[in-house]
Amino acid sequence: FANQTINQYKIERKIGEGGMGAVYLAKDTRLERKVALKMLSDEFAGDASRRNRFFQEAKAASALNHPNILTVHEIGEFDGRHFIVTEFIKGKTLSQYL
Repeated sequence: FANQTINQYKIERKIGEGGMGAVYLAKDTRLERKVALKMLSDEFAGDASRRNRFFQEAKAASALNHPNILTVHEIGEFDGRHFIVTEFIKGKTLSQYL
């Protein structure tokens, strides 16, 4: 996905991967800031329960306001691909920290 643009987010590089999909470092071209863009993997996109769980994660995080919880900027779909956009926090991953 490097160098692709999804809405106003220009993807720079992949920064992680988990059970539901991959996370990319992207630039919000409208607000001129770095963001993390999490894409639901293709294998789960057609599964309504997985898709709902993906978006429930974003809704749960956005309902909380705490310095140790990242801010969700957007949830959406682009060309059939579901995504969550959050603030980008530079630092070690949890596995690197442990």
